[in-house]
Amino acid sequence: MKQPTGQTARLTALRVFVQKSAFVALAGLAFAFMLLGKADTVLVERVRATVIDAAAPVLDFMSTPAENVAAIFANLRQLTSIRAENDRLATENDRLMRWQAAARHLEAENEALRGLLTYVPEPQASYVTARVVADTGGTFARSLVVLAGTTHGVNKGQAVISGEGLAGTVAEAGQRSSRVLLLTDINSRIPVLLEDSRVRAILAGDNQDRPQLRFLRDRIAVKPGDRVVTSGDARIFPPGIPIGVVASVDEKKGIRVDLFVEQDRLEVVRIANFGIPNPLSEGAD
Repeated sequence: MKQPTGQTARLTALRVFVQKSAFVALAGLAFAFMLLGKADTVLVERVRATVIDAAAPVLDFMSTPAENVAAIFANLRQLTSIRAENDRLATENDRLMRWQAAARHLEAENEALRGLLTYVPEPQASYVTARVVADTGGTFARSLVVLAGTTHGVNKGQAVISGEGLAGTVAEAGQRSSRVLLLTDINSRIPVLLEDSRVRAILAGDNQDRPQLRFLRDRIAVKPGDRVVTSGDARIFPPGIPIGVVASVDEKKGIRVDLFVEQDRLEVVRIANFGIPNPLSEGAD
């Protein structure tokens, strides 16, 4: 093994000395700056301001590329999101176009059938918007009071609807207010139709949240999820007003309907005049 020469040993000792001296010098310089900062804060602030002024252009020059790179990555992320949204909208547009084509076909077919039958169009419905001011009990266990009466064109027996569907009927009409009998009231009876099976029935309230379907001709055809709409029988309402869906079919509890309208949250309703001569209003006159 080769032994280190005297010159190599001196160089190693010199390197160690320089390292220790540099550490001591830096520590002393830091201590000196601390003392200077305590002794003359104005001078330190000026030096700091000078350093910042000198470094600001460099930092600004270096920050511009960084901002550009960040903007590029942000644009790439946004482009990916836009492409995904564009694909979703394209798929939805195709689906809507198919529905539009089917609707136009059915509309043309409907017009042709009406022409063959010499169809007489139904009169346009008119509406009165009224605010609900009270939820009353008593004789009508499930009823509301609304601020609209005969002076506004409201009559007994007219349909009371909301955005979701049928809520009830006008039971009493005063000059400026009316009492609305809700579908859940024990006195409520509405002729209805199941859309899919075309089974007719009577929607009967019993003061529960879900009224019953009664007097069905074919109970076997009824299943949960069937949509229930007005049938147009008895010339009370026109056919097709949404009411709800069949919630349960039980031999003991009967067939219950989950209503579209949340009757305990009604604040504003529309009272509809479909232009049908109503026997209830005629009897009241």
